[in-house]
Amino acid sequence: MSVELMVWDEPVPISRDQARATYLAVKRTEPATGAAPDVAKELPGQVTSYPDGHVLVTMDLDTMDEMSAQVFTAARAHGLVCYDPQRDLVHNVAPLGVYEGMQLHTGDGMMVNDPDLGLIHDVLGTMSPQNPFVAVVNFGQHFLQVSPGYELEYKEGKLIRAEVAELAEVRQAFHDYATGSRTFLTRYDWSG
Repeated sequence: MSVELMVWDEPVPISRDQARATYLAVKRTEPATGAAPDVAKELPGQVTSYPDGHVLVTMDLDTMDEMSAQVFTAARAHGLVCYDPQRDLVHNVAPLGVYEGMQLHTGDGMMVNDPDLGLIHDVLGTMSPQNPFVAVVNFGQHFLQVSPGYELEYKEGKLIRAEVAELAEVRQAFHDYATGSRTFLTRYDWSG
């Protein structure tokens, strides 16, 4: 079985709906002939170029996690959007959090360096038995993670936990963390 990612240029951040529509429209067209965009040379897997600079990367399911991290990194380096149709997630170039080198990890194997704030927001809605956690990590400093049932865990020296009731609260805590605000630490009853 194979999986796909598509990368292309967008002048501003786009929604998942816009990314999905673009992906589906491009998939209905014929591949381009001629020179491929520069980014195509840096992408792993089978690369197919489409009109208007769209590039489709096809990879084996077994190598998806490792290869998709390479695709996300190359796309960001070239200022390109990356759409993951399997997870229905779009990786925009901006806006980013304040921590350079922050990583986003999911329980289903996705790892993204310097995730955009919209991706963090959307990934939190994908928690399930197949994706049992989401974490944003600043290695050597601190991290925030959540598991289904909305148990937040924060570690900066000492690990503390808090239960929250709604996904919206989880999303706000992750947004606060990624943007450098510490208000999430006073908003909940933490135990450790």
